[in-house]
Amino acid sequence: MKADIHPDYNIIKARCACGNEVEIGSVNSEMSVEICSACHPFFTGKQKLVDTAGRVEKFLKKYGRTLDK
Repeated sequence: MKADIHPDYNIIKARCACGNEVEIGSVNSEMSVEICSACHPFFTGKQKLVDTAGRVEKFLKKYGRTLDK
């Protein structure tokens, strides 16, 4: 391997929008994610609407439905 061409590998904390922090190794200095295993519906078993750019409201407006059951 050539010397001085590889990026530095750092131990950083990746932060989720829910507030969870996970310590990982990365070449980045910091990382933030929108959803993690602590808040993802597949891992928690709870249904949760994750709205990105108003897509849920756009769907409800288009089809005339509400979130209330």
